[in-house]
Amino acid sequence: MSIAWRIVAACVLTASTAWAEVTKVEVARRSPIGQSGYEKVAGTVHFAIDPKAPRNRVIVDLDRAPRNQGGKVEFSADFFLLRPLDPARSNGVALVEVSNRGRKSLLTGFSRAAANLDPSTDTDLGDGFLTEQGYTLAWVGWQFDVPRRGGLLRLDAPRAVGVSTVVRAEFTPADRATEMTVTDLVEYRPADPAAADTTLTVRDAVFGVAQPVPRAAWQLEGQVVRMPGGFEPGRIYELAYRTTNPAVVGAGMAAFRDFAAWLKHGQEGGANAKWAYAYGSSQSGRFLRTFLYYGFNADEKDRLVLDGVVSHIAGGAKLSLNERGATPNALSLYSATTFPIADASTRHPASGRLDGLLDNDRARRHQPKVFYTNSAVEYWGGGRSAALVHTSPDGTQDLALPTNVRFYYLTGTQHSPAQFPPRTTTGQQAENPVEYAWTMRALLTAMDRWVRQGTTPPASQYPKLADGTLVASSQVAFPAIDGVASPRSIPAARLGGETPLPLLVPQVDEDGNERAGIRTPEIEVPVATYTGWNFRSPSIGGPSLLVALMGSAIPFAATQAGKAAGDPRRSLEARYPSYERYAELVKASAERLVAGGYLLSRDVSRVLERSQAQWTTVQALGGSR
Repeated sequence: MSIAWRIVAACVLTASTAWAEVTKVEVARRSPIGQSGYEKVAGTVHFAIDPKAPRNRVIVDLDRAPRNQGGKVEFSADFFLLRPLDPARSNGVALVEVSNRGRKSLLTGFSRAAANLDPSTDTDLGDGFLTEQGYTLAWVGWQFDVPRRGGLLRLDAPRAVGVSTVVRAEFTPADRATEMTVTDLVEYRPADPAAADTTLTVRDAVFGVAQPVPRAAWQLEGQVVRMPGGFEPGRIYELAYRTTNPAVVGAGMAAFRDFAAWLKHGQEGGANAKWAYAYGSSQSGRFLRTFLYYGFNADEKDRLVLDGVVSHIAGGAKLSLNERGATPNALSLYSATTFPIADASTRHPASGRLDGLLDNDRARRHQPKVFYTNSAVEYWGGGRSAALVHTSPDGTQDLALPTNVRFYYLTGTQHSPAQFPPRTTTGQQAENPVEYAWTMRALLTAMDRWVRQGTTPPASQYPKLADGTLVASSQVAFPAIDGVASPRSIPAARLGGETPLPLLVPQVDEDGNERAGIRTPEIEVPVATYTGWNFRSPSIGGPSLLVALMGSAIPFAATQAGKAAGDPRRSLEARYPSYERYAELVKASAERLVAGGYLLSRDVSRVLERSQAQWTTVQALGGSR
């Protein structure tokens, strides 16, 4: 790439000429990344959107925000790009990550790099999985309550002037602290901490009866709650208070839409992007489900914005985003599953209203190709009801997925894989380390081929009612193991906090490992039982409650002689006559995944290395937990 081209590109990128709703792009920093052939570009992107435009009217309180002389609402966001210096190296795809709480995790998740908010060296790009393929990697701030500190991406949202509303958030202490900062409300200033509608309640169960905490027992200063007598660990507290002029939080969807459209169509974008894919994990996966539902996958010129979407570990949930007093930072346990859940139209179990995530007038004509990828946590824990993405709301029948949608269940995994070797931390069992990164790399490759080449992706893999691999939680055949609580006590979600939903979960085998989905060698050739749930340790209180987003790893005994009497599972010795036989089975399992498109041949060696380490670890434990 010539120096002259780089100078011209810099001038164009910082030009103030407007394109659609992007009015200006200000570059604060740009520099090459080592010898990688990539550069980073960081700065601020400015927007101006018409609150009367059909695609913007859905944004709650946008009509309450100040307008410029042209009648538009202005706001801005941080952005960050990693792109090839030489446009000829680009594959023509902008891979736009929905930043999770302002962070950047594409390189961590797909290229196995260390976490870094400001990649600067070749090492920061990991093993090159994304950059070797020529992706332009892009991020833009969409979340208004991200802290203002180095490297985090934030939306400077417009404000709903003259609006007053009560905001609320939950927290569950792990000790008898006397002070808690309720971070989910950090951008909402209390109008009057002493007002009658400033309240604190407490309850013991997810859907238990909340009791008011006497006002004399606590004080509120900003978002800090002080309890001189100490909070009770393991109890669920909820803080509520009134605030004024709240942020128009839903503007984050417009920011993401218009930034992605700018990458594809803006003359000054410099992304060389013919296609745009979005990836969002957890909170960000819920953002994408919300984004699609409200019809933001079409720009103001009625063009498709995202060609592909990977909504990862979101379950059937959406995000607290397009509502007054929204709290997108919240984990939203047991409150994030809102109707509609499935893509196709279904009827609300209480009201009978017909609606679909993609099958509605806003979203129907501009659908991307979609991958849903979920762990066991999204089926079991936190009320995220992943099964209801592919079953009817009453849980009685399987639904056919739309032709542009695939659903992949990452069997036996937790929300994000725990470190290996696994540790016991705040849960009753060790955390679940089953690794799904290699599966995700294969699926991103499949998405790219589907969009750019029209190659049919691997078949969906998930549990179904029809073949008995999906069952009511009360029917799950989890073995009785001494010291391991039964998951059958876990509550299901409720729509709107009132209408009960079925809790459908993957059925398990005699070891407690799940039977359906993408079964990696860690599940097909196991050395432990792996779950998507883990109850809180008595040391932090609330032992009948789940640790948010955590699974369990319960190792097998190494030998029959060392097996506990209260453990019905066979030992390693009884399963595998030798390590060599175990390794053969692992390799055969990996090869089947490669043949099916669920694992790349380049990653087989990584899978085999992990299996060897697992064997060694469990042998060293001798089966003790």
